[in-house]
This record gives sequence, C-alpha cells and structure tokens, in this order.
Amino acid sequence: MTDKTSIKTSLSLKLFIIGFLIAILMIPTGMIAVLVNERENRQEEAFREVSEKWGRTQSITGPVLSVPYKKIFESTIGNEKKVDEVLRYAHFLPEKLNIDGVINPEIRKRGMYEVVVYRTELEISGEFIAPDFSNWEIAPENVMYDKVFVSLGIPDMRGVKENIGLLWNDKEYAFKPGTETNDIFSSGVNSKVAIDKDDKAKKYNFSLKLVLNGSRDLHFTPIGKETNVKLASVWTDPSFQGAFLPNTHEITDNGFTASWKVLELNRNFPQSFLGVLSRESNAPMVQERFDKYEPAVMQYNNFSSSDFGVRLLVVADEYQKTVRALKYSIMLLSLTFLVLFFFEALNKKRVHPLQYILIGLSLSLFYVLLLSIAEHLGFNCAYFISVFSIVGLITLYSKSVFGIWKPAMIESLILIFIYGFIYIILQLEDYSLLVGALGLFVILSAVMHVSRKIDWYNIKK
Repeated sequence: MTDKTSIKTSLSLKLFIIGFLIAILMIPTGMIAVLVNERENRQEEAFREVSEKWGRTQSITGPVLSVPYKKIFESTIGNEKKVDEVLRYAHFLPEKLNIDGVINPEIRKRGMYEVVVYRTELEISGEFIAPDFSNWEIAPENVMYDKVFVSLGIPDMRGVKENIGLLWNDKEYAFKPGTETNDIFSSGVNSKVAIDKDDKAKKYNFSLKLVLNGSRDLHFTPIGKETNVKLASVWTDPSFQGAFLPNTHEITDNGFTASWKVLELNRNFPQSFLGVLSRESNAPMVQERFDKYEPAVMQYNNFSSSDFGVRLLVVADEYQKTVRALKYSIMLLSLTFLVLFFFEALNKKRVHPLQYILIGLSLSLFYVLLLSIAEHLGFNCAYFISVFSIVGLITLYSKSVFGIWKPAMIESLILIFIYGFIYIILQLEDYSLLVGALGLFVILSAVMHVSRKIDWYNIKK
C-alpha cells in the first residue's frame, strides 16, 4: 500500500473530513432558521392586519376625575403690565377601583394564519373623594367646578362595541369620544359630571360597563388608591404580564381565573397631580415661567410602567417549535455521520464525502418539510410525516451505499430514536433542558460503550 493510498484511507483524515462537512452543512441549517424567522414575521403581519380591523392590544386606564382651573401669569413689557390667562387641569384618581371582567377569546384566520382576538365585558366601579386643591397655590375662584369631567383611557377606540354610560352618584351620564385634554391619555372617552364644590367631605360613587374588542393582550393601570381586578376566561394558556402578577389565579382545562390587588404604595405616581397646559401662551414671559415649572408636573403623565394584565398565549406554535428543533440539528448530523463512520470502519466499506453531503442535506430538508407542512396540518402531524419521509429516504440510500439491509436498518432505527427523543423534548417546557441533557448523556455513553473495544489503529480497509 502506497503512502498516497494510506492517506486516502486514513480514518483520522476521514474524521477530519466528516467534521468539516458537519460545519459546512450547518450553513443550510442557518438559512432554514432565517426562513423560519421570515415566516414568523409574516404571521405577525397577519396579526397586525386582523387587529387593525378587530381591535389592537388594549390597556384600560381610568377613570380619572379632571378639574379645570385658570392659571394667571403677570408680565411687564416696558411700562405696560400684561396679564395672561391659561387653562390648566388638576387630575384626581379614585380611592377605590374595582374591575370585574370576562374575556371571550376567538380565533380569526388570515390566509393560513390563526390570530387570537377577544371581546371583553368589563364592569368598572369605584369611588372618588371631593377634589382637594389645598396642596397647590390655586385660588378657589380660579377653579372651574362647573366644567369637571371624567376620562377613561382606551388606546384603540375601534374596539368599543357598545355605548358607554356612566352612573355617577345615581345620576346617569353618557361618555363621548375624546379626552378633553391629552396630558394623561392620548385616546379615550370623557363625560362631564357634577360635583358639589361646597361639600369637601362628599364622596362620589361611579360605575360603568365597557364592551371592548382587542387582540392578544389586555392590560390595566392601577390608578386606584386600592385597585382590585378580577378576570375570567375559557382560554387555557394565559400569560400574566406587566408590573404585577396576580395575587391568586387558577388555570384548568376549562380556562382561567385571576385576581390582582394593587395599592397606592405599589406604584410610582400620586393620587392627585397637575397636568400640562391645554394651550401654550404667546407671551414670552409666560412661556418662560411655564418651561421652568412644567417638568415638575409632567412626570405623572405616563402610567404605563405600572400596567399589568394578561396575554392570551399560543404556547409553542409551529415556528417556535421548529426553532427549538433546529437547535438539535448539529446533534442529529453528528450522530448520523458517526453511525455511518462506524459502519464504514467496521464493514470495510468506503463512503464517499459526497454521500455524506447528500445524507446531511436530507437531514436539513427535514426542517423545511416540517415548517411547510406544519403551517397547514399542525406541528405534530407535520413532524411525523417529515420523520417518515426523511428516515425512509436515508434508509433506502444507505442500503444502496452498503449493499446490504442490516446497516441501513440499524441506522434507520437510530434516526427514529433520535427524532423521537427530540419530539419528546419539544413537548416539554419546564423540563426540556433537564431531559435533553440526560438524553445526550445516555447517547454519548452508548457511543462510548460500542466503540470502547475497537482497535482503531489496526482497522484496515
């Protein structure tokens, strides 16, 4: 045997070539990951299209009691004294806020994609105390008690499906669109209400019903001094999100229930605050004073940092599971090539690198089949169809390479075991890492056991 022939038949060289081929074959695997991301983006586009028409993610803030007042600025220009008057708002949050809601989920289709939307029925009630201006240097005669209104923040008004009425101390009012002032909400409804400016101890009870369409997420802002929220739904896969988790929750095969209790001390904004100007003054001196003073009151305009709620979660859909399956592609390639190498070394049958590449491409094709079929038939059905197709293809090809059925059938059994192992891991959530690590340990132990007595230096082809 010449040195040239010895190099060609060297097992060490063949192992190096196999490792190099595995690295090369990870390129199409990476391209498949890009394809999965692209399809996932298309699914997100379908979600946006449906939510634009049905109702986007909703975050309910309010109600908030707003009291307008006049802010007087005096300035002197030359010998002329000028008085500039601007309209400001003082905002007061409820002492108690109770929200009881039922979420009715629906599945809407956009092409081949499924989108989770919902219709929620909320009963909102609570209590305000009389507005107190004693903490601010505002003259009582400048407070406009006859123009007091209540606002409710709703980010997507297209989701409102019923007129909203307000029961305010046994008097009925109707909400109208808009928020009067945009210093706390950018979108929502408002209603003028009556308060007794002479009775500083009076309390104002309120209640309203809100029927609202939304998509995927439903959030609330804990603006009450004590905020209590209770939700119920037939959706079995909720994901509780935001700044606060439920105090109690129960998830069963029939749906979920959850309740939150948030106190004033749990959030980072007070029960009352001054809002921004409704319009800017043209007087330079007034605007200069406004610019110096206003940042101190604008810090309370953003409540979103304290939002909490629920997402109607689609657990591990076909894209998420395909991405998880892709993470095991290097293990699949390595074990398949290792089995081929063992048969090649022990049966003295040479396998050309091109044949390794073809088998490796077949293993990569598995993920394309899985993704494309899963979009139409679901992940589980797609997985078994893809496994049957690829294992059958590799088994027939291996038989033609080795010329006998035994190594081909052994390889097919090993592939079925590996694919079955990956499938089990994909079905697990909390224990997937643990089971995966133990499974890899067992597989590596089996390989070491089989190869422990092979004298690799004396194997000749």
